[in-house]
Amino acid sequence: MKLVFATHNLGKLKEVQEITGNRFQLLSLADIGFAEDIPEPWPTLEENALEKARTIYRRFGLNCFAEDTGLEVEALNGEPGVLTARYAGEHKSPDDNINLVLQKLQNAANRRARFRTVFALVLNGNEYLFEGIASGTITLQRQGEGGFGYDPVFLPHGYAQTFAQLPAEVKNQISHRGKAMQQLIQFLRQLE
Repeated sequence: MKLVFATHNLGKLKEVQEITGNRFQLLSLADIGFAEDIPEPWPTLEENALEKARTIYRRFGLNCFAEDTGLEVEALNGEPGVLTARYAGEHKSPDDNINLVLQKLQNAANRRARFRTVFALVLNGNEYLFEGIASGTITLQRQGEGGFGYDPVFLPHGYAQTFAQLPAEVKNQISHRGKAMQQLIQFLRQLE
Protein backbone atom coordinates (compact mmCIF):
# COMPACT_ATOMS: atom_id res chain seq x y z
CA MET A 1 0.00 0.00 0.00
CA LYS A 2 1.22 3.49 -0.88
CA LEU A 3 0.51 6.30 1.61
CA VAL A 4 1.51 9.95 1.72
CA PHE A 5 2.52 11.36 5.10
CA ALA A 6 1.54 15.04 4.88
CA THR A 7 4.43 16.67 6.72
CA HIS A 8 7.49 18.79 5.97
CA ASN A 9 8.90 18.00 9.44
CA LEU A 10 11.87 15.69 8.81
CA GLY A 11 11.98 14.63 12.47
CA LYS A 12 8.37 13.42 12.34
CA LEU A 13 8.96 11.74 8.98
CA LYS A 14 12.01 9.84 10.28
CA GLU A 15 10.16 8.79 13.44
CA VAL A 16 7.13 7.49 11.51
CA GLN A 17 9.40 5.64 9.05
CA GLU A 18 11.11 3.92 12.00
CA ILE A 19 7.73 2.89 13.43
CA THR A 20 6.20 1.66 10.17
CA GLY A 21 9.29 -0.10 8.81
CA ASN A 22 8.44 -1.77 5.50
CA ARG A 23 4.73 -2.25 6.19
CA PHE A 24 3.77 0.12 3.39
CA GLN A 25 5.40 2.52 0.95
CA LEU A 26 5.60 5.87 2.72
CA LEU A 27 5.79 8.98 0.54
CA SER A 28 6.68 12.40 1.87
CA LEU A 29 5.33 15.69 0.59
CA ALA A 30 8.68 16.21 -1.16
CA ASP A 31 8.23 12.84 -2.91
CA ILE A 32 4.98 14.06 -4.49
CA GLY A 33 6.34 17.53 -5.29
CA PHE A 34 4.34 19.47 -2.70
CA ALA A 35 6.39 22.29 -1.15
CA GLU A 36 3.64 24.54 0.24
CA ASP A 37 2.78 24.91 3.90
CA ILE A 38 -0.70 23.61 4.64
CA PRO A 39 -2.52 26.05 6.94
CA GLU A 40 -3.46 24.86 10.44
CA PRO A 41 -6.17 27.40 11.26
CA TRP A 42 -8.32 25.27 13.56
CA PRO A 43 -8.55 25.27 17.37
CA THR A 44 -8.16 21.46 17.72
CA LEU A 45 -5.53 18.90 16.80
CA GLU A 46 -8.21 16.77 15.12
CA GLU A 47 -9.32 19.55 12.77
CA ASN A 48 -5.77 20.56 11.84
CA ALA A 49 -4.73 16.96 11.10
CA LEU A 50 -7.83 16.48 8.94
CA GLU A 51 -7.16 19.76 7.11
CA LYS A 52 -3.70 18.55 6.07
CA ALA A 53 -4.81 15.07 5.00
CA ARG A 54 -7.84 16.40 3.11
CA THR A 55 -5.72 18.96 1.27
CA ILE A 56 -3.37 16.32 -0.13
CA TYR A 57 -6.18 13.90 -0.95
CA ARG A 58 -8.14 16.60 -2.80
CA ARG A 59 -5.12 17.84 -4.77
CA PHE A 60 -3.45 14.55 -5.64
CA GLY A 61 -6.10 11.85 -5.14
CA LEU A 62 -3.58 9.89 -3.06
CA ASN A 63 -4.39 8.09 0.18
CA CYS A 64 -2.85 10.22 2.86
CA PHE A 65 -2.40 10.66 6.57
CA ALA A 66 -1.38 13.69 8.56
CA GLU A 67 -0.92 14.44 12.21
CA ASP A 68 -1.04 17.26 14.64
CA THR A 69 0.63 17.09 18.02
CA GLY A 70 0.24 19.22 21.09
CA LEU A 71 2.24 19.48 24.28
CA GLU A 72 -0.31 20.14 27.02
CA VAL A 73 1.20 21.47 30.25
CA GLU A 74 -1.11 21.32 33.27
CA ALA A 75 0.22 24.42 35.05
CA LEU A 76 -0.14 26.41 31.80
CA ASN A 77 -3.83 25.49 31.39
CA GLY A 78 -3.01 23.10 28.55
CA GLU A 79 -0.62 25.40 26.69
CA PRO A 80 1.05 25.32 24.26
CA GLY A 81 -1.52 22.81 22.94
CA VAL A 82 -2.51 23.43 19.34
CA LEU A 83 0.19 26.14 19.13
CA THR A 84 2.98 23.73 20.13
CA ALA A 85 5.18 24.26 17.04
CA ARG A 86 4.79 28.05 17.06
CA TYR A 87 4.45 28.73 20.78
CA ALA A 88 7.23 31.34 20.74
CA GLY A 89 6.27 32.71 17.31
CA GLU A 90 5.65 31.90 13.67
CA HIS A 91 9.36 31.17 13.10
CA LYS A 92 8.74 27.78 14.79
CA SER A 93 12.04 27.65 16.69
CA PRO A 94 12.24 24.54 18.92
CA ASP A 95 14.82 26.27 21.15
CA ASP A 96 12.66 29.36 21.60
CA ASN A 97 9.60 27.18 22.31
CA ILE A 98 11.46 25.21 24.98
CA ASN A 99 12.84 28.41 26.52
CA LEU A 100 9.33 29.88 26.75
CA VAL A 101 7.89 26.77 28.45
CA LEU A 102 10.80 26.61 30.93
CA GLN A 103 10.47 30.33 31.63
CA LYS A 104 6.73 30.08 32.28
CA LEU A 105 7.28 27.06 34.57
CA GLN A 106 10.21 28.65 36.39
CA ASN A 107 8.48 28.73 39.80
CA ALA A 108 5.89 26.02 39.18
CA ALA A 109 5.75 23.03 41.51
CA ASN A 110 3.35 21.22 39.17
CA ARG A 111 5.29 20.23 36.04
CA ARG A 112 2.87 17.56 34.79
CA ALA A 113 2.38 17.49 31.04
CA ARG A 114 1.32 15.24 28.23
CA PHE A 115 1.95 14.95 24.54
CA ARG A 116 -1.15 14.23 22.48
CA THR A 117 -1.01 13.23 18.82
CA VAL A 118 -3.93 12.87 16.45
CA PHE A 119 -3.44 11.14 13.11
CA ALA A 120 -6.03 11.75 10.40
CA LEU A 121 -6.21 9.20 7.61
CA VAL A 122 -8.04 9.83 4.34
CA LEU A 123 -8.33 6.47 2.62
CA ASN A 124 -10.33 6.21 -0.60
CA GLY A 125 -12.28 9.29 0.48
CA ASN A 126 -13.15 7.97 3.95
CA GLU A 127 -11.77 9.71 7.05
CA TYR A 128 -10.46 8.10 10.24
CA LEU A 129 -8.85 9.50 13.42
CA PHE A 130 -6.31 7.86 15.76
CA GLU A 131 -5.05 9.34 19.04
CA GLY A 132 -1.98 8.66 21.15
CA ILE A 133 -1.07 10.16 24.52
CA ALA A 134 2.19 10.12 26.47
CA SER A 135 2.11 11.51 30.02
CA GLY A 136 5.08 12.83 31.93
CA THR A 137 6.66 15.96 33.38
CA ILE A 138 8.66 18.92 32.13
CA THR A 139 12.25 18.84 33.39
CA LEU A 140 14.02 21.86 34.89
CA GLN A 141 16.51 21.98 32.01
CA ARG A 142 17.33 20.30 28.70
CA GLN A 143 18.59 16.72 28.87
CA GLY A 144 19.78 14.79 25.82
CA GLU A 145 20.54 15.46 22.17
CA GLY A 146 18.16 13.06 20.39
CA GLY A 147 14.64 13.51 19.12
CA PHE A 148 13.26 16.90 18.16
CA GLY A 149 10.95 19.63 19.43
CA TYR A 150 10.32 19.49 23.16
CA ASP A 151 11.94 16.03 23.59
CA PRO A 152 14.88 17.35 25.70
CA VAL A 153 12.50 18.62 28.42
CA PHE A 154 9.84 15.87 28.39
CA LEU A 155 10.34 13.08 30.95
CA PRO A 156 7.82 10.29 30.33
CA HIS A 157 6.21 8.65 33.38
CA GLY A 158 8.09 5.56 34.52
CA TYR A 159 11.40 6.54 32.89
CA ALA A 160 14.54 8.25 34.16
CA GLN A 161 15.44 9.69 30.76
CA THR A 162 13.81 12.32 28.58
CA PHE A 163 12.52 11.53 25.10
CA ALA A 164 15.77 13.08 23.83
CA GLN A 165 17.85 10.59 25.86
CA LEU A 166 15.89 7.40 25.21
CA PRO A 167 16.91 5.13 22.33
CA ALA A 168 14.61 5.64 19.32
CA GLU A 169 13.16 2.12 19.56
CA VAL A 170 12.10 2.73 23.19
CA LYS A 171 10.72 6.20 22.53
CA ASN A 172 8.76 4.98 19.50
CA GLN A 173 7.03 2.32 21.62
CA ILE A 174 5.91 4.67 24.40
CA SER A 175 5.51 8.01 22.64
CA HIS A 176 2.25 9.70 21.72
CA ARG A 177 3.14 9.48 18.03
CA GLY A 178 4.16 5.84 18.33
CA LYS A 179 0.88 4.90 20.05
CA ALA A 180 -1.26 6.71 17.47
CA MET A 181 0.76 5.24 14.61
CA GLN A 182 0.35 1.70 15.97
CA GLN A 183 -3.43 2.19 15.96
CA LEU A 184 -3.28 3.39 12.36
CA ILE A 185 -1.11 0.40 11.35
CA GLN A 186 -3.48 -2.06 13.07
CA PHE A 187 -6.41 -0.46 11.25
CA LEU A 188 -4.65 -0.79 7.88
CA ARG A 189 -3.72 -4.43 8.61
CA GLN A 190 -7.42 -5.26 9.06
CA LEU A 191 -8.04 -4.02 5.52
CA GLU A 192 -5.42 -6.30 3.94
